[in-house]
Amino acid sequence: MMLRWVLFLGFAATMFAANIRLYLKDGDYQMVREYQVKEDRVRFYSLDRGGWEEIPLDLIDLKRTEKENADKAAALAEDLRQEKVEDDAIKADRKLVADIPDAPGPYWIDGSSVVPLIAAEVTMENSKTRRILQVLAPAPIVPGKTTVTVEGKSAKFRLTNSAPEFFFRLAKEERFGIIQLPPKKSDRLVETVEIFPNGEDPLEQQKVIPAFKKQLGPNLYKIWPEEPLEPGEYALVEFTGGIIEIQVWDFAIDKAGEKAKAKK
Repeated sequence: MMLRWVLFLGFAATMFAANIRLYLKDGDYQMVREYQVKEDRVRFYSLDRGGWEEIPLDLIDLKRTEKENADKAAALAEDLRQEKVEDDAIKADRKLVADIPDAPGPYWIDGSSVVPLIAAEVTMENSKTRRILQVLAPAPIVPGKTTVTVEGKSAKFRLTNSAPEFFFRLAKEERFGIIQLPPKKSDRLVETVEIFPNGEDPLEQQKVIPAFKKQLGPNLYKIWPEEPLEPGEYALVEFTGGIIEIQVWDFAIDKAGEKAKAKK
């Protein structure tokens, strides 16, 4: 990657040097490879004629020429900076990926270390029953409205960074994302599910947080919110639509200044 960056730097610098507009005061310009101010004259290498020439300095719009060159140099420097930022990010991801355990689930990036999130117990409740949702066996389809919750009013895993980054190793290729967990009595709401008697797929409603996702390997992704998260309760979820099969790893964002902690 460093070699590619160095090659890009050399190529861009060469192209920049080979395409200079030497502006004249009448609005015209000469395409030159380079130029030198020599007292009352300007000496330049003409790309059109392939040789060195001279012209009186008072015919040259030197301010316009120098401003355009400075703007091009600043744009080139910004391109190179962005290229280096991207390269550094790729290197950092590769280093962290090598440290991620093989066990499925999400992992929080804490500087240079990786912290696994603990799966929360998920329950389903309708007007008559409340029971634990079996992750490995989809819930039976019973017509009506059902709520899916996680126990307790707050997560044990708490962060103060409002823009956390996670790695997510999936057990299989499934849908996944970040959702908000609104309070519901003494629990937190994962989703509401409308189950239809005519055999249609259940309608699952979640408070989904817009997030960026980047695949880093087979069933391995990096995920982070598009916008900083407000203080509150959240979760990473992995689910199969249509059969009410969902896994939840809850976490909370505390206000800035509060101590981050990951309780077990």
